Amino acid sequence: MKKTVVIGASENPERYSFLAVEKLKKYGHPVIAVGRKSGKIGDTEIQTGQPKIEAVDTVTLYINPDLQAEMEDYILSLKPKRILFNPGTENEILEKKAGSLGIETLEACTLVLLGTGQF
Repeated sequence: MKKTVVIGASENPERYSFLAVEKLKKYGHPVIAVGRKSGKIGDTEIQTGQPKIEAVDTVTLYINPDLQAEMEDYILSLKPKRILFNPGTENEILEKKAGSLGIETLEACTLVLLGTGQF
């Protein structure tokens, strides 16, 4: 299973980040939800700030490139194996920086990847 950090997590059930946390858990992946506001998605706490997280496989982004710029150092410090840029989060600058550190980047929808067995 792939430990996944969902950045931009929201407890609004209409948000894709909410659905991603639920679906990742359904598929058995350990999930850490990080958002601007604390809250809960099911039994998963939404953490705020920049929590220290070890052994991250995947970071999946649900924040726009402007917010990513504020969190860029944090995202890279997690040393994930890959970063998923969901639709609307594409960021060429962060993708290049991640690539230079050997981090795989993918412009893809987490929900689609899970649903098609490609996650």
